Amino acid sequence: MPKVRFERDGDVGIVTLADPPLNLFGRDLIADLYGALDEAAEADIRALVVRAEGEVFTGGADVNMFVGLTGEQVERELDLVAMPRKLEALPIPTLAVVGGLCLTAGFELSLGCDLFWAAESAKFGLVEAVVGVTPFAGGTQRVAERAGPARARELVMTGGLYDAAVLRDWGVINRVVPDAELEEKAMRFAARLAAGPTRAHAATKRIVRAFIDGGVPGADDAMNEVAAEVVETEDFRNGVASFLEAGPGNAVFAGR
Repeated sequence: MPKVRFERDGDVGIVTLADPPLNLFGRDLIADLYGALDEAAEADIRALVVRAEGEVFTGGADVNMFVGLTGEQVERELDLVAMPRKLEALPIPTLAVVGGLCLTAGFELSLGCDLFWAAESAKFGLVEAVVGVTPFAGGTQRVAERAGPARARELVMTGGLYDAAVLRDWGVINRVVPDAELEEKAMRFAARLAAGPTRAHAATKRIVRAFIDGGVPGADDAMNEVAAEVVETEDFRNGVASFLEAGPGNAVFAGR
């Protein structure tokens, strides 16, 4: 059985870490994860949820993977930063849904999603310092992107565990939900995203990325090209017609 699986619920794709109780990121799980993300990229879906089976989202990396590891192997074989980058490259909204403990690589994977929900009891950490390394899967820079450099340094250098509410207040997590309600509310929210104007959502992702890379001037430079593409979509034409005929909130989008 694969340690990560891809499935779908209507227009929503679901990537599930499926190796409880700890969902440790070893070589097999990482390979299965890349396979599941590739399936998601090829599927005709309009939103993607990343979740995990069991009470622990992940205990982090399988430390056995690092025994005897050389710098050359890291550069040649262990491209962990590809995990969040694969998510960021998807032209659809992505949502991390995290309960329980979420450490190192799983936290970094979640940071690759557009939106990040957590259970009230969830705890997070980039704890790589305990084995003498820094995060390899892009977590430091993605926390810095969301919460600022000072927060990223604190989180990584202390190797501490942080409550979901703290990370929400920092801007790392979008929403904290009661544990018993997390899965249901998140899937309902994902379905809402999937029913939206998919090409417009992709455009939003492009503009946000342009802002991150180049500030307001960079986003402004990209704006006209992005807008020109969006107004050619079927969803835009149908959305305008629906608004004029029936008022706001009644359009049905096809994702085209």
